[in-house]
Amino acid sequence: MELRAPRGVPRSFDRWGGGIGVVELHRDLDAAVGDKTAKVLAKELDLHTVEDLLRYYPRRYIERGELTDLGSLHEEEQVTVLARVKTAQVREFRRGGRGRPSNRLEVVVTDGSSDLQLVFFNQDWRGRELRVGRIGMFAGKVGTFRGQRQLAHPEYQLAPDDADDLQEAAQAFADEIIPVYRATKRLASWRIQKCVELVLDQLGDIPDPLPDDVLRNRHMPALAETFQAIHRPVDMQRVWQAQARLRFEEAFVLQAELARRRASAAALPARPRHATPGGVLEALDAQLPFELTEGQRQVGEMIAEDLAREHPMHRLLQGEVGAGKTVVALRAMLSVVDAGGQAALLAPTEVLAQQHHRSLMELLGPLGQRGMLGGLDIGTRVALVTGSMGAAARREALLDIGVGDAGIVVGTHALLEERVQFFDLGLVVVDEQHRFGVEQRAALAAKSRDDSRPHVLVMTATPIPRTVAMTVFGDLEISTLSDVPAGRAEVSTHVVPAQEKPRFLDRAWQRAREEAEAGRGVYIVCPRIGDEDEPSMLTIADGTGGGTDGYETGSGGAEPDQRRPVAVLELADELRNGPLAGVEVEVLHGRMAAEDKEATMRRFAAGTTNVLVATTVIEVGVDVPTASMMVIMDADRFGVSQLHQLRGRIGRGGLPGVCLLVTDAAPDMPARERLDAVASTRNGFELARVDLDQRREGDVLGAAQSGRRSSLKFLKVIKDEDVIRRAREDAAAVISSDPELLEYPELANAIDAVLGERDEDYIDKG
Repeated sequence: MELRAPRGVPRSFDRWGGGIGVVELHRDLDAAVGDKTAKVLAKELDLHTVEDLLRYYPRRYIERGELTDLGSLHEEEQVTVLARVKTAQVREFRRGGRGRPSNRLEVVVTDGSSDLQLVFFNQDWRGRELRVGRIGMFAGKVGTFRGQRQLAHPEYQLAPDDADDLQEAAQAFADEIIPVYRATKRLASWRIQKCVELVLDQLGDIPDPLPDDVLRNRHMPALAETFQAIHRPVDMQRVWQAQARLRFEEAFVLQAELARRRASAAALPARPRHATPGGVLEALDAQLPFELTEGQRQVGEMIAEDLAREHPMHRLLQGEVGAGKTVVALRAMLSVVDAGGQAALLAPTEVLAQQHHRSLMELLGPLGQRGMLGGLDIGTRVALVTGSMGAAARREALLDIGVGDAGIVVGTHALLEERVQFFDLGLVVVDEQHRFGVEQRAALAAKSRDDSRPHVLVMTATPIPRTVAMTVFGDLEISTLSDVPAGRAEVSTHVVPAQEKPRFLDRAWQRAREEAEAGRGVYIVCPRIGDEDEPSMLTIADGTGGGTDGYETGSGGAEPDQRRPVAVLELADELRNGPLAGVEVEVLHGRMAAEDKEATMRRFAAGTTNVLVATTVIEVGVDVPTASMMVIMDADRFGVSQLHQLRGRIGRGGLPGVCLLVTDAAPDMPARERLDAVASTRNGFELARVDLDQRREGDVLGAAQSGRRSSLKFLKVIKDEDVIRRAREDAAAVISSDPELLEYPELANAIDAVLGERDEDYIDKG
């Protein structure tokens, strides 16, 4: 077969390869394919070891003589197509009408119904190869010239035409099942295939991360056979079997690590914390102005049982927005306080920490002011620790914590500092776990007084489907609050297509004025702060925004456009000088000083300010009962779960609410479909499935945050429930017999490869 090498890569494949020998999975690639090729693979595809290359699986297969559907190609797509040469002609021209003549070879290839043009400049000699009727694979980036799709200077590989029977040779070439790899400009798919085949030819024994008895019981091929089937396909049935085995392997490795963590946690000592009869918990229950829901009572009983054990609790508390998780957490903390211990609530932002502190103080009343004027002796104190506290306030808080006067401590990452020392830390409550890693959680847990470990309660306001929870939070016991406390008002949600129907947006501002003048609160959420240089102002459009450089969104999801996202500072000025003139409008965003944010929230909660233009800093935990309206600008730039969280800030005090999702997305765009889904239901579990169906699997498991590629190439945690369940059973059996994996070193290596030093909190993020 004929190969045309990309620039910078040797033309002859024989020169790629190094000597014949036996290579191992963990060896560097240069031992198998040669130094030059290894450098190209590392630079272009981030592949460094033999295993990296073998786990670079084909993205699809060209089956049994099927010519590629050329009509399905998209502009800017890097493609490898199988097609037949239809026409070939050379056109000569002079640049600018003078100078030396140049030529352009124009080749048209076809699949029988659609055509694609190939263009080569000053390479007319290729016409002797690209003759009419020849079949070949052609690789390059799809472009458009004068309305016609084309590949400029593509690489190609032709079926041989020097056999005795040309038709038979071409048919043999077309009858192959051809693996197609995700290619780059310098590495066409078939060049990657040649590298893989060269490695497979030299490969020695392959250690398998799946134990032999698991392979036998599940009737799965060994790893060596799997690599052969997926890279050198004989038939598609074997390819599907290989993919099923790799899907199970991905689930098994993750579940083995989670089982190992469960076993490790179960072996740690913890001090039982029994609530004292007649203590502060009973006093709280007696003064609550509402009835606990059945779900809150049941979960409270589960937590009380966990706290009474001699091993640390590790429990996830999830539920709908407004399901009352804070009350459940407070009752758990008071159980520990009654038992003589302390509880810490770790929040991801200062705004949320301050909001939690206010909420707890409001729920406790005099019970949270022990030793103060008007406080009750039966109660305790609630301390707040944040990074921006003044020196005097910090000293006072640290003293209360150190001597045990503060039974409940609320704080941000500042709680992790060495100077924060607890008298007797018995419970750690982590709010929005996906904002924290294992190291941070462990640092707080290590502040216990002796060798015993504190109990841990993790809260998330983002509902998680069961299959995802099994994978992402598989080291935690899971409790779900599915009912919502009485008194929560209905919130209607509507999509506002600002570009299609601008009068709808005008009406939105009129409604905002009406709500504000009636004394109710209005949130207006923007994806950008504004008033700064933004060289990458479209980053959130492709989901890469992250809270720095003026952005405070994390989910992303819009199709990129050329309009700058709406900014808090700019929109606030427009509203003050336009549709909301005369209404008190304030701003809230992450670049403000902590005391300014706190003062702004106080004014909004008190009704002094009725309109708050903010970033997603108000996404979780903010509780203003009088807030009845939310307008989310550029709503298509936020993820489904994030929109659900934002919407949960209104309708919390009995007032019916309205949420308006303002967008320029066209009706047929995926972003618009997401908004329609949010508008159609308030069921967070339904929306979570929509969200996860549209997100990369790596996002689900945290790879995007860690900066690594996802280890999941076949497993779909939202769909593969049976696979995850079987893997969980088998992994639990292996870990119970060998917790340290001394008999399974390759499984231990596979876990390390997935997690890595930078990713030890990988599977704890959701």
